[in-house]
Amino acid sequence: MKKSFKVNGIDCPNCAAKLERAIQKVDGVEDAVVSYATAKLTLIAPDEKFDAVLEEVCALAHKMEPDWVVVR
Repeated sequence: MKKSFKVNGIDCPNCAAKLERAIQKVDGVEDAVVSYATAKLTLIAPDEKFDAVLEEVCALAHKMEPDWVVVR
């Protein structure tokens, strides 16, 4: 499944790239793109695991960048 989400709190392109690399390492993530320019997260994960993967991605992102919020 592929879904895109609006993201609030992306401060700079380097932060977006750092988060993208970290998110891509989360178990179950097939691909992830964090765009600073559009303030979006595009996440690809298996349908049956998508919600759990998204929760883990959000927790990781919040831990790395406390102001980062995925709008669902």
